[in-house]
Amino acid sequence: MAHGFPMKEQIPAIQSEALAQIAAAADERTLEEVRVGVLGKKGTLTLAAAGMKDVPKEDKAEVGQLLNAARSAIATALETKQAALQELADLAALAGIDVTLPARPLATGALHPLTQIRDEAIAILRRMGFALADGPEIEDEFHCFDALNTPADHPARNEKDTFYFDSGKLLRTHTSSVQIRTMESAKPPVRIIAPGSAYRRDEIDATHLSVFNQLEGLYVGTDVSLPDLKGTLEYFFHELFGPETEVRFRPHFFPFTEPSFEIDVKLTVKGQAPRWIEVAGCGMVDPAVFESINQTRKDKAFDPETVTGFAFGMGLDRLAMIRWGIKDIRLLIENDVRFLKQFA
Repeated sequence: MAHGFPMKEQIPAIQSEALAQIAAAADERTLEEVRVGVLGKKGTLTLAAAGMKDVPKEDKAEVGQLLNAARSAIATALETKQAALQELADLAALAGIDVTLPARPLATGALHPLTQIRDEAIAILRRMGFALADGPEIEDEFHCFDALNTPADHPARNEKDTFYFDSGKLLRTHTSSVQIRTMESAKPPVRIIAPGSAYRRDEIDATHLSVFNQLEGLYVGTDVSLPDLKGTLEYFFHELFGPETEVRFRPHFFPFTEPSFEIDVKLTVKGQAPRWIEVAGCGMVDPAVFESINQTRKDKAFDPETVTGFAFGMGLDRLAMIRWGIKDIRLLIENDVRFLKQFA
């Protein structure tokens, strides 16, 4: 019985037949049928393994080795054949495709033009020693108006021009409020820029939005003069628009600076006559602003007898329109890919 037990011949026969069927399988479906027929619940090798309980004790080890070897050989053959069939299927799928054709170009993103102009403006002013400062967009009237020497009857304080909350707070109309908050917490010298959003009740059209982007600057120290202001801003606009850019300062009125100026640059567009465009406002900080800060701080850190300073503010949206010849400010907020891809 030990030398003639049928399983010793049956298992190699099952293995041999299974390997022949695997080699002959022409597709994955046939290969799966072979796998089930041999290794499935009712497969030939599975049923043969069930007979191990009837194998004499002295033959169990040898028969077990035969079963394991057969199962391993069949599983390896199945995997190898599966890989070969998959490779053939891949080659068939690629048949007729010209792999030398150029691929479709991938669309690449880019920074929004407002982000580009903001980052460039900040970089120029940082090189000149200005530090970044930030403040809340929901402000109170003191930081937005009173501390900036803005009278109670000023049009900007009217509900028709400014977004007020029931609490009396408001959406800041400029980032000048950041200048006030900086002076409340820091002593001279102060040299900061404050980029950020501002809000006004403007009718939306080709040149106005109710939410726009500002960049304001403040420099306070000893012996800060009007030539310092003029030199700083001329250098800034030459760096931003090119060294040949013409810049002019026109006398103006702002409650928080004295003297005050509006700044124009000459815009030259091909096919059009050169024209001056307003880009910023500026001036020497009014002593009344320093007095207001001192009252808040309860000291004389910003004594107008010993310190002077200048402030300026500009709209980043307008700078972007000038830089790229954008005729309608609404294009900057519509997220139209046809427009934005020009800046990629």
